[in-house]
Amino acid sequence: MTSGLWELVLHGTWVTIQLLVLSALLATAVSFVAGVARTHRLWIVRFLAGFYTEVFRGTSALVMIFWVFFVLPPAFGWQLVPLWAGTLALGLTYGAYGSEIVRGALAAVDPAQREGGIALSFTPWQRMRLILLPQAVPEMIPPFSNLLIELLKGTALVSITGMGDLAFSGNLVRLALQESAEVYTYVLLIYFVIAFLLTRVMRGLEKRLKAGVGKAPRSRRAAVPATEGSGVA
Repeated sequence: MTSGLWELVLHGTWVTIQLLVLSALLATAVSFVAGVARTHRLWIVRFLAGFYTEVFRGTSALVMIFWVFFVLPPAFGWQLVPLWAGTLALGLTYGAYGSEIVRGALAAVDPAQREGGIALSFTPWQRMRLILLPQAVPEMIPPFSNLLIELLKGTALVSITGMGDLAFSGNLVRLALQESAEVYTYVLLIYFVIAFLLTRVMRGLEKRLKAGVGKAPRSRRAAVPATEGSGVA
C-alpha cells in the first residue's frame, strides 16, 4: 500500500480507539449505576434498572446505532455527529451487559460482610463504598475484560453511518486497491493488536486490585518497637 493509504488506515485506527475509549467510559459509568441500582432496597429503583437492562440487552447494537443516528434527529430536532452517536449507542448497549456483571459481583460478596457493616451502623452508601465494592470490583475485571474486547469489535458497526473508523477506512482501501485478502488481513491484525494490549492492561489491573485483598492489616503495635523497661508500674 502507498503511504497515503496507510495514513488513511492509521487515521481509522485512531478514530476506532477514540470511539472505544469514550464508549467504554460511558458503559462503565452506566454499568455501575444500573448494577448498583439492581441491588437497591426500593423495588421501583430495581424495576427501572432491570427494565433498562432488559431493553438494551434484548435489542441489536446495530439497530440501536441506526435509531440514535437516524431516528433521534427528526424527533428532537438535532443531529449527533457519528462519533457521539456511536458512543451513545454502544455505551448504553454494552453498559446493560456490564450492569449484570456488577450486580452479580455484588451479590457474590459474603452476606456476613453486609451484616458486619450493619453491626457497625454503616449507612447503605458506606457499606457499598467501604465493604462491598472493594471486594466485588476485583472479581468484575475478568468479565469486564471480555466485554471490553466485545466493545472493540462492536465499534466496527459505526461504519454504517459513514464514520471513518478502522473498518470503514479498510473498506475504502480495499476499493482503491481491489485487494481484499491483503487489506482485511492488515485490518484483522490491527484489531488483534489492540485487543491483545487491552487484555494485558486488564490483567495488570486485576493483579493490582487483588494484591491487597485478603491480607491482614499491619499491626500498629508491631510497627512501633517496644522500649525495654517501659510500661505501667
